[in-house]
Parts: sequence; structure tokens; C-alpha cells
Amino acid sequence: MDGIVTDVAVGVKRGSDELLSGSVLNSPNSNMSSMVVTANGNDNKKFKGDDKMDGAPSRVLHIRKLPGEVTETEVIALGLPFGKVTNILMLKGKNQAFLELATEEAAITMVNYYSAVTPHLRNQPIYIQYSNHKELKTDNTLNQRAQAVLQAVTAVQATNAPISGTTVSESAVTPAQSPVLRIIIDNMYYPVTLDVLHQIFSKFGAVLKIITFTKNNQFQALLQFGDPVNAQQAKQALDGQNIYNACCTLRIDFSKLVNLNVKYNNDKSRDYTRPDLPSGDGQPTLDPAIAAAFAKETSLLGLPVAAVPGALSPLAIPNAAAAAAAAAAGRVGMPGVAAGGNTVLLVSNLNEEMVTPQSLFTLFGVYGDVQRVKILYNKKDSALIQMADGNQSQLAMSHLNGQKMYGKIIRVTLSKHHTVQLPREGLDDQGLTKDFGNSPLHRFKKPGSKNFQNIFPPSATLHLSNIPPSVAEEDLRTLFANTGGTVKAFKFFQRDHKMALLQMSTVEEAIQALIDLHNYNLGESHHLRVSFSKSTI
Repeated sequence: MDGIVTDVAVGVKRGSDELLSGSVLNSPNSNMSSMVVTANGNDNKKFKGDDKMDGAPSRVLHIRKLPGEVTETEVIALGLPFGKVTNILMLKGKNQAFLELATEEAAITMVNYYSAVTPHLRNQPIYIQYSNHKELKTDNTLNQRAQAVLQAVTAVQATNAPISGTTVSESAVTPAQSPVLRIIIDNMYYPVTLDVLHQIFSKFGAVLKIITFTKNNQFQALLQFGDPVNAQQAKQALDGQNIYNACCTLRIDFSKLVNLNVKYNNDKSRDYTRPDLPSGDGQPTLDPAIAAAFAKETSLLGLPVAAVPGALSPLAIPNAAAAAAAAAAGRVGMPGVAAGGNTVLLVSNLNEEMVTPQSLFTLFGVYGDVQRVKILYNKKDSALIQMADGNQSQLAMSHLNGQKMYGKIIRVTLSKHHTVQLPREGLDDQGLTKDFGNSPLHRFKKPGSKNFQNIFPPSATLHLSNIPPSVAEEDLRTLFANTGGTVKAFKFFQRDHKMALLQMSTVEEAIQALIDLHNYNLGESHHLRVSFSKSTI
């Protein structure tokens, strides 16, 4: 059977009867599961597009709106995280492709994932859906270049062996020297934790170790695979992709390191091969030798990036697909908000009897450096808060909207104002407007401050630091109980009694205690530092 097969059409979900061109031929060898063909759009065989939008699941996927210069490798890489790719048909004249996976289950997982977060190739959104056809039958002689690419990728997947003898220089997968990837997160509006990174990257192979840290005001990670080939595949598929809608962009390069030395298993570093490692009670986890080696590595892109880094707490995301779904539902991502977005927040439903500019400064200051606060003169249950940059306003909004402050659930949205005006000289506005631009209490003014790594949602557990030696547990329990809540638990850090965890009975009580006691003078020129913790006691 080497003639044209007329009963195999190529599925198109466009709700139209658009004609596609492409030679789809039966393979002369039934064992050739990794054949590739690229149709040039000029063949005389025409295929009628499928005329319904929602087809039944199929292991053949139809991909639309591809950029004109896209390569086969890039299209194949879309499918690699989900399973083996067994065939590809590129319709370059139509900016479309068909991708066949080894199993229907893999195709379903892929469609579900990409229906939640639109995939991008070369910064252009593309669209993926099921084809009406259950398999692609292609002739291996039609396009040797595309065939070589898929065979190269298939060889990598099957044997993890280095590729040799392929002439497809710009798109063939070549093995990397190091199994360690260096990852930088751009536009980090929302939490990207070590666990989220593990979920995303482990699709490509066994992740052995991860270290996260902040450098040059950016959240970064080193991630070690068991095999350099897995690192190569992960970099190829994920570099430039967004974890959440329109934000948290992965920038990936190979590290010069070939092995990571992880000392602690906690929220900042993990050695998955050694579950016995201590947690280190939040001690710095970047090994000095690694830090020194890392400092020698050149910058990945050398581009100025407006990013607020921070290893933030997980948004209760069980896996990457759920992360994508959450993003699509708008719970996580903020489509269309530029990195330098609006710095001014509108906060409403405040308890006007209790709220002051100082209390708003203290609470919102957990998520960024508050510049100005203005409680509205004619509507004292609302206030404008100006943050240092748009990323900080995003962080504060995502963490504080819907929280309880002074007994009322506050609403936090972006304001249409771009700055908070100070009252005219000599005008008494009853202390409703305050300029905090030069406040010594800003948490994030030092580049690379470890505070960037400790931004967590409001929680009942508070992290206390800067405690003088003379202050005992009982003193702190009494102090916090006096804010009107109940202290449920307390624990000094083992290695460092300047720090402790203290748990209130509710998140609202913890918010109240943080507002009242952050910067509280404990004597001996020690001012208490209070922040939310992701730990429980």
C-alpha cells in the first residue's frame, strides 16, 4: 500500500469547511511509528475540515495559529511533557499542525492543560484541540527534515542517549552537558514555590534536587535532573512559558554546576534523594560554594526585568494542571497587567471607627513598600494606598482582598488613580493622608533582601524576629494576648532565640496582632519584627 489513502482525513476544529492541503499517505512500514511529514500547502490532495467544534478525545491533536517560522521541534516540545510523541504533520501554508501522541490519555491531559492556560510559541498564542481522526498516517519519504527531528526526539525519549548523525542543526535535540538548570522567574506577581517547580519540571524526568533563592532582586532556582537529556527537554519545552496567566515567565539556561549540594529540606531547598535531611528552621540554604560558583555565571538575558521576587507559599495547588486551571479561572493570573502596572490600590469596606493610615501602612507593608495612604474624606470606609511598584500592588491585592481587618472583610482592587495626592500646604485633612515615602520600616528597600523570600498570605501563625535575650516566652504570649486574641502556640527557633513562631487562634487575630505589634519596642533597642509564616506549630 503505497498509494494515496483517501479514507484518512486530517481533523480541523474550526466550525467551518475550510479546505486544507497536505499529502497524508499510508506508511509503507507499519512499524514506523515516528514518521513525520511536512506538507507545503501546494499538494493537489485537499482535505475538508471537520465541521464540529467539540470532537471526542483522540490521540491526534490539531494545532492552529502557529507562527510562520515555527519549527517541528517547537511543536513536538508542546507534547513532550505529557508523553511520547509518535507523529507530526506540519501544514506550514496554513500555519497549522497535527500532533499524534502515543496514548489517548496523554492527549486528554495535554488538551485539558492547554485549555486552561493558552500555550504560546514565539510569544504568539496557539490553539490546541482534538482531531476527529484517531491516527495520522504519513509517508516517511515526504519530508526527511521533519522526520529527522521526530526520530531525534524519540531516540532521546526512548534511550536517553546522545543524538548523533542528524543533520537537522537548528531543530534537532542535542544533549546538554549539565543536568542542572538555572531558572529565573520574570514578572512574578504570584507565588511560585519549590513544589510548583517540582511539579512542572518532573514531567520531563526525575528531579533530584532544587535550591531556590533571591539574587539581584529576582526569584531564582537551581534544579538538578537525574539525566542531562531531561534537562535539555525541559529547557526546550518550558523556556519562555508562563506558569500563570500573563505572568511568572520561566527563563531557563544550563548551569555550569553539575551537582547541587543541598543541606536542608525545607521550602527553599530540597534533596529528593535524601528525605532524612534536617529542615534547618529557615536558615539560609544556598551552599557558599554554590553561591560563589553561581556568581561567576553570566546573566541569562542581561535584560532589565521589573520583578518582585519571593518564594511565596503555594496557593493550595495540587498539581501543575490544577495550577493552570486556577490561573484560567482568574484566581491566580492577571491577564493584561503590565509589570509596571498601577501602583495605587483602592481599599473599601474598612472599619472607619478603627482604621488609620498607620494601620494600613503596617498591614500592606507586608507585601511591599507603602509610599502614601489616604483615607477618603467623604467616604471614610475607603482608602487609597500607593505601593512602590505595580508588582507590589498586585501582591498586596492578591493576598489581602477578602481578609478581615477590624472585624470587616476588606475589598482590595486596583485604583484608576496613578498617584496619591498629598493635601495642599497648610490644609488640615484631619490626619487622613500620610506620606510614608521615607519610612525606616520599609521591608523591601534593600535589593536582594531575604524579606522577598518570606512573603506569605495572612495566616494564623506569625514569624517574630529581633527578640532580645531578656524577653521570655511568657512575655511574648502576654504581649500578643493583649491585642485581643488568643495565643494557641509558641516556639522559639532552636538555633536562634532571636526568632520565634507564635500562633493565634484565627487569621483575623493574627492580622490584628501584626498591625499592633510590628515594630513594637521590646527594650534594649530591639524593635519586634512581625510577619506571616507558612509554618504551623
